[in-house]
Amino acid sequence: MNSLLYIIAVVLVVAWAIGVFFASATGLIHILLVIAIIAVLLGIIRRPTAI
Repeated sequence: MNSLLYIIAVVLVVAWAIGVFFASATGLIHILLVIAIIAVLLGIIRRPTAI
């Protein structure tokens, strides 16, 4: 599940970067970036800690 979150996050960040360069859907691009950041944070938070 963690790798799936990272894949989704990478895809969303790439889509955000492409959108910034083309600037065709400005509001949607920032929403994609926020979703990608949330996905990465959830992956970090849910990762089991090894002690």
